[in-house]
Amino acid sequence: MLGIELTPEHDLHRLVDLGVRAEAAGYDAVYSTCHYNNRDPWAFLSQLATATDSVRLGPGVANPYETHPVTLASRVATLDELSEGRAVFGLGPGDPSTLRNLGLEDQRGLRPVLEAFKTAQALWTGERVDHEGTFDASEAGLNYEPPQGPSIPVHVGGEGPHMCRMAAKHADGLLYNGSHPKDLAWAREQVDDGLDDRPDHRGDFDLIAYAAVSIDEDEAAAREAARPPVAFIAGGAAPPVLDRHGIDADAAAAIGDHVSAGEFSAAFERVTPAMIDAFCLAGAPDTVRERAAALADHADGLVVGSPLGPDLEAAVDLAAEAVDGLF
Repeated sequence: MLGIELTPEHDLHRLVDLGVRAEAAGYDAVYSTCHYNNRDPWAFLSQLATATDSVRLGPGVANPYETHPVTLASRVATLDELSEGRAVFGLGPGDPSTLRNLGLEDQRGLRPVLEAFKTAQALWTGERVDHEGTFDASEAGLNYEPPQGPSIPVHVGGEGPHMCRMAAKHADGLLYNGSHPKDLAWAREQVDDGLDDRPDHRGDFDLIAYAAVSIDEDEAAAREAARPPVAFIAGGAAPPVLDRHGIDADAAAAIGDHVSAGEFSAAFERVTPAMIDAFCLAGAPDTVRERAAALADHADGLVVGSPLGPDLEAAVDLAAEAVDGLF
């Protein structure tokens, strides 16, 4: 599976054009990031649903704190109906740097994610739901049936060991935010542990590398364009991930503080070459292909994530060509 992440930090008309371009380039799925400080991802995905024919579409990833899980389930079902059965539900604990702004950082965890997508799956089959847990629902139900119904794929976005194992046991895929083979090898171990407890009736499971990619014919330009997403990743990375790459935790925390305060230039300036190597596939096409091939030793699929590159339109095509045949 080859997917691409498009971030609604750009004008939605341009973003839809990029999604159409991605479908033509051969991507299997388009995910939209979900951060309160960007444009609305559901508006973008809805527009893209009417402009495309074959790519799967979904949030990459929504979280169950900003929006009630029953409402999230309905939004995904609506997208599935509009796209004639092409929706995928990307759900995870969310980005700590931006959730901190909303007072929601302490609500992040495994249980809210699991309860949210289990509830969505029940609603998609036509059930009415009563729930008491990380959220409450009383006789909640949908007044329509999405085309895929219970077959809408659920892709959990997560990095922690328990989230990885839970996804392998209960979901259809794991969107693992990683761009380095060390991280994907570790994630594969966690997934394999979870798959030991996966019932056969849940079918196949995919470990998908959700990798930041910055590609351009100019290697230096590609690496420079990698600074913004690497700042967000480094600022929110867990201590074990930072340790795995020898990155100073205080330096990463300082970046996270700048991001949370909206001091983006200061955050980007603190990104080091080692952080770019750890958290992004950055460089010319040959470099990106070599790095992606190393991920393919551990992952079943790849999502080409932001920033894509200094030239977005060119990067959509360059990335598809660079990783062709690897996943």
